[in-house]
Amino acid sequence: MKQRCKNREEKNLLPFHIIKAASEGDVLAINTVLKHYEGYIITLSTRKMYDEGGRLAALFHS
Repeated sequence: MKQRCKNREEKNLLPFHIIKAASEGDVLAINTVLKHYEGYIITLSTRKMYDEGGRLAALFHS
């Protein structure tokens, strides 16, 4: 019997035991969480920089 595909959100969730271990200071679990959210962190820490003329000059990681 064919199983239903999990929706996108369910596939991208970290298992609870990893989150719990990370919150308790487990270094491997912390690194797993950071790796999982790496793209999101990069996106949130990127700012658009504009030159004097108001044109997009560069992207800057803060």
